Amino acid sequence: MPAMLPVPADDAPRLTGVMGSSLASLTGGENAFGLPAASGAVVVLVDGLGATNLQSRAGHARFLSARMAKRDVIRTVLPSTTAAALASLTTGRLPGEHGLVGYRALDVANDRLVNQLSGWDAAMVPETWQRSETVFERASAQGIESFAIGAARYADSGFTRAVLRGAEYRAAASLADRFAAALELLQGGDRRLVYLYVPELDQASHAHGWESDRWLGLLEQLDGEVASFEQRMPRTTGLLVTADHGVVDVPAHRHVFVDAKPGLVDGVRHLGGEPRLLSVYLEPDLGAGERAAALDRWRAAEEHRAWVFSRDEAIEAGVYGPVADEVRPRIGDILVAARAGVAYYDSREANRQAEAMIGQHGSLTDEETRVPLIRGGAFRRA
Repeated sequence: MPAMLPVPADDAPRLTGVMGSSLASLTGGENAFGLPAASGAVVVLVDGLGATNLQSRAGHARFLSARMAKRDVIRTVLPSTTAAALASLTTGRLPGEHGLVGYRALDVANDRLVNQLSGWDAAMVPETWQRSETVFERASAQGIESFAIGAARYADSGFTRAVLRGAEYRAAASLADRFAAALELLQGGDRRLVYLYVPELDQASHAHGWESDRWLGLLEQLDGEVASFEQRMPRTTGLLVTADHGVVDVPAHRHVFVDAKPGLVDGVRHLGGEPRLLSVYLEPDLGAGERAAALDRWRAAEEHRAWVFSRDEAIEAGVYGPVADEVRPRIGDILVAARAGVAYYDSREANRQAEAMIGQHGSLTDEETRVPLIRGGAFRRA
């Protein structure tokens, strides 16, 4: 058994409760975060803005950081990656239930890895691969309008169909345009649930690192937009600002190439997941002894800087929450979650563009799993 996995307690405040609580605020119902009744609600999801990232750059985000107390930090899901986290945000379910268990997961029926952000096709139907009802669909059943605001390029994507179904999509190009669209929606009617997606910081962190001037400039812009938006939104509407994961910077000299280590790729059919949480899929015909030996090899090689555990151990520990039978084989036979500042790669990959990324996420560290839940408008704490 590996070292104790840092899995949040069942009653810990989680990203899974954010959208459902916002919906409940529109009906005056009880909710996970004790939100008061509101005439409209906006949830701003800032991709890649971890609590540690924000706290470390508080001077560049005076509005957001001033609103975030210690109690305004929640946990995202595991793995701490966009596909899994956004699906959990919009369904209120953990990855083992909704089925998006990482960035690249195994499609057993077609013996292939599938990219769960951009790899949707006829063999991976969004409406069935993502197994859970969305909060937007629940809102519609209650007669509440819901909207998703994001870039035009995401409007008809498979991922949008998987996690935003039930919401009316509104395309808006710039950050300012998106907040303007949200304000217009709030002013256009009562009991409206609005989701606004901000990808810019995550994109900048991947390309330049979260400690870069580019990332800081975008954080300052976001901070100004949120502050201005709260001043202009109707007094009886509520605002939540949260994130799907945090980010750590991993320089190239901290890359670990697993195919360079004797024995690690023996018996391995696919290497999926993400650079900070590998999903190792073994050859299906390996016997129990060979599987145990493969796990032992990974532990001997990487346990000094990663949590290394089997699928069964992950499920027993609750890493993915309750796991449906259909979802179980999508999870790696062996999981390698970085504790240190490293990222795992396979130099045999045909496409090695991912190695250019500086900002990384996916693992179980506090830097990657702690995210803000900042309240504004009618939701602001007294």
